[in-house]
Amino acid sequence: MSIARSDSTSEKARLVVVISGRGRNLQAIIQAIEAGELAAEIALVISNRADAPGMQIARLAGLNCVCIEPRGFNHREDFDRALAARIAAARPDWVVLAGFMRILSQAFVERFEAKLINIHPSLLPLYKGLNTHERALSNGDARHGASVHFVTPDLDDGPLIRQGSIAIESDDTPDTLADRVMVEVEQRLYPAALAELVAGRVYFKDGVVWRDHGLQDRCPHDEYDRLALS
Repeated sequence: MSIARSDSTSEKARLVVVISGRGRNLQAIIQAIEAGELAAEIALVISNRADAPGMQIARLAGLNCVCIEPRGFNHREDFDRALAARIAAARPDWVVLAGFMRILSQAFVERFEAKLINIHPSLLPLYKGLNTHERALSNGDARHGASVHFVTPDLDDGPLIRQGSIAIESDDTPDTLADRVMVEVEQRLYPAALAELVAGRVYFKDGVVWRDHGLQDRCPHDEYDRLALS
């Protein structure tokens, strides 16, 4: 098993970003690269939906884009093989799932072991899967947020890299909470976590996360509030 960018290098890391929807985390990654906060280049953006608004963001940024739609394949495994082949052809150091709304097969995940990253809109291990904002509100949680993690074959179960959270407000609805988590947490958290990975400060080996050349005993947790945005 290889570990991408585990040592310092002046060469920019190559990212393949995989999306399904609006592309707001993609936009945050693009902005972090342009601001010099993330020493990387986006080699390719892939979507499983031709109408995904995030593809327009990628095109306007001048990025290479491709759409691979599942309806062109008879079986899920065939789609995953085609997706994996296109990703591999781009020679990525990191494969970045940014709102990709499909469950990937074990074979796909294992092919990109230790370099496949996801962001999930909950404070994992809470609320794996869908409807995370509704579930946080229904349970009366005080805080809600997002988690960046390495992807393993089990859904939303990979080792954590970094988390961030905000306070849930009394007038929050699932929609307002989702928007606040995206803007106040996810769009900050994902570029910051990727910067750590690219710099070799964090990596995945032997089933655990290593940070600064030692075992990570606690996932860093960043807390945000509205005042911090002003």
